[in-house]
Amino acid sequence: MAASHAFEAHNTQNERNSPFPNSQRLDVTDREATLHLVKEVQPKVVINTAALTNVDYCETHQGEAEKVNVGGARNLADAVRETHIRLIQLSTDSVFDGTIGHYDESDTPHPLNHYAMTKLEAEGIVSQLSNYAIARPSVVYGLHSQISEIRSGSTKQMNFGMFVLDRLRNNETVKAVRDQYNCPTFADNLADALLRLARSSENGIYHTVGRSCLSRYEFAAKLSQIFGYPSKMVQPVFSSEFPQQAKRPRNCCLRVEKAEKALGLRFLTAYEGIQEMKNQETLAGKV
Repeated sequence: MAASHAFEAHNTQNERNSPFPNSQRLDVTDREATLHLVKEVQPKVVINTAALTNVDYCETHQGEAEKVNVGGARNLADAVRETHIRLIQLSTDSVFDGTIGHYDESDTPHPLNHYAMTKLEAEGIVSQLSNYAIARPSVVYGLHSQISEIRSGSTKQMNFGMFVLDRLRNNETVKAVRDQYNCPTFADNLADALLRLARSSENGIYHTVGRSCLSRYEFAAKLSQIFGYPSKMVQPVFSSEFPQQAKRPRNCCLRVEKAEKALGLRFLTAYEGIQEMKNQETLAGKV
């Protein structure tokens, strides 16, 4: 996809191994290493996806969360500050407290947990640059034949869609929260949005999420329906039934009109995204 936007992609990894070419290992908390690599590669655009994403882990390991989520963003910002390199920071819908839902980019953030606080602080650092964009996705999902091994409690399974399908394929029930709402984001859609942001010259915050506002239970139920599994395999539960260290917002659904207009694309509904996953799986099986 990067090639179609006239970019040659380079990527970094830390905990996970990368199957892609032009890949190097980097710990973004290592300031000198980060500055050196950016200077060596001389990219036109840097997309920062590095983060500790386990919300409960961040709550109980606050210093480590700040080091990675805030310090890493600061190191990258310093690496591009004196150049024309564009920095795109991936943030989160949970910068909002979830009391009203359907937030747009002009609404004031109010994070409820430490993970969200670190992501909001990173937004503030990046927004001081002369060439930047901040993308706020949510519950990213997509077809993936092999889930990367999780080697640390500091991160979590990022692909909720594949987590649900793997359980269903193993004839295991899925218990999913019914009282917290987000906008599941199809990974291909998000990738297209990020590449369009990379080509853009406009600074700002963009909500880059799917068009459907759903609970995890509703999303999992759509997955089971479209992929042909019995509905009884997905069971609704209340968030109070899950022991959690960090408080979660109730409704972090986001509005996407600004991003769609600025980037010239349409974000998919959950039905459309899951159906595309199913189509991709069918095509992969025919190859």
